[in-house]
Amino acid sequence: MTAVYERMNAVFLEHPEIFEGFKIELLRGNIVMMAGPDRVHNMIVESVVDQIPRDHWHRMQTQDLAIPGEDSEPQPDLVVIERGAFEGPGRLIPAAATTLLMEVVSKYSAHTDYRIKRAMYAAGRVPAYLVVDPFAAKCLLLTNPVGVGEEADYRTEQTSKFGEPVPLGTLGVSLDTSEFQTMPGTTR
Repeated sequence: MTAVYERMNAVFLEHPEIFEGFKIELLRGNIVMMAGPDRVHNMIVESVVDQIPRDHWHRMQTQDLAIPGEDSEPQPDLVVIERGAFEGPGRLIPAAATTLLMEVVSKYSAHTDYRIKRAMYAAGRVPAYLVVDPFAAKCLLLTNPVGVGEEADYRTEQTSKFGEPVPLGTLGVSLDTSEFQTMPGTTR
C-alpha cells in the first residue's frame, strides 16, 4: 500500500486541482475520497467549535491524525487538543494528544464513522469520540477506550437527540445541540 500511497501523493502534489472539493483520508491502508461536506454538516461543526472555549482548547478542522499501529491517517471533522498538549510543526497530530474527535455523518460515511473510525480512535486512545448524525438527529458520545486494533472500542456510550445537551466532561462543557439541523428528507 505504501507504493500506491506514494503514487497518489505524487499525483496530488503535481495536480492538486484534480482533487479540489474532495476530502482524502488513509483508512486502514485504503485511500478514501469523499465529496466535500454540505452546508448542514459545516454548520454543525461551526456550532460545536463556537461552544468550545478557545482560551483552553485548540479546535482544528482538516487536521490529519497519526494512530500508532494503524495504517491510517484519518482527518476528523473536528480535532480538539488542550493548549500545550502538543506543539510543533507537521501534518500529523498524535491521536494520544487529542481530547475529543468529532465526525458528522454524511450520506456515505455512516459505516466509516460508526464502525471503522470508532475502532481506530479507540485503538489510538482518544478519550472522547463524538458522532453527530444529522440523518438520525442524534449525537453519540463514546468515552473510555479499551482494546487494540480492529477489536478496540469504547466502554461508555451516551446517545442524545438533537435539542438535548451533550455533556462533554473531557472539555468541561455541555454542548447545546438545539441549533443542529437535519439533512433534507429527515425529520427531527
